Amino acid sequence: MDDQALLEKAAAIRTDIVEMLYRCQSGHPGGSLSCVEILMALYYRVASVDPQNPSWEWRDRVVLSKGHGCPALYAILADKGFFPREDLWRLRQIDSHLQGHPDMRKTPGIDVSTGSLGQGASVAVGMALAAKYKKARYKVYAVLGDGEIQEGMVWEAAMSAAHYRLDNLVFILDHNGLQIDGSNEQVMSLGDIMAKFEAFGFKCRKVDGHDIGGIAGAISAPADGKPLFVLAETVKGRGVSFMENNAGWHGKPMNADEYGMALDELKGRHHG
Repeated sequence: MDDQALLEKAAAIRTDIVEMLYRCQSGHPGGSLSCVEILMALYYRVASVDPQNPSWEWRDRVVLSKGHGCPALYAILADKGFFPREDLWRLRQIDSHLQGHPDMRKTPGIDVSTGSLGQGASVAVGMALAAKYKKARYKVYAVLGDGEIQEGMVWEAAMSAAHYRLDNLVFILDHNGLQIDGSNEQVMSLGDIMAKFEAFGFKCRKVDGHDIGGIAGAISAPADGKPLFVLAETVKGRGVSFMENNAGWHGKPMNADEYGMALDELKGRHHG
């Protein structure tokens, strides 16, 4: 897809996210909207996956460690053909395979069940180690949230990744600067994130987290035999003006008026 087609696809994915979350009247709009281009870069440009064979042994693995952002992942998996798009409208229903956090036992295309923040990073390290043990060439991509990296186990995982020289592992940080209780600076300052991951032994790059081509390029470039950390600067609630940079939209349901305004904005982008 060319740049214009990707922009329209991103707006369509965001429209599906808004529709899903309005229908179920729960979930996490802010962090789902911020990670759309990160996941699009993976699924449309970088990761080798097969919708017709989701358990293909040699596929690349994608771990959405910030599991509450799963509406973005579900919308993309449906668009790629892992399951019917109509399934999206049953998000968070008790008999649906699309739960409030990803469940690898239920949803085609989900490689790891996540939701307890920090654990996805550790599982991704284990998967990358397994690939090394099997002498397999697939890569492991883990998408983390910036509030999430306040968890200590993320740094234990980072230390292990560098120790074992896991050059088949990529951590991508959805850095929107906000978390459920406010800004990162208010809750627990992250400091110089790039310097910290460099000190832990990662190759580090910073990108515009809404530039799909830039993200794909940063992920794909050689990492000099090290695990790779990509700091993707994003906007929480991206694409819906009244949600943007607003921590209150971390996990707030939309009312009918807000839903209508969000759809009008996104459809304008989609058709513009």
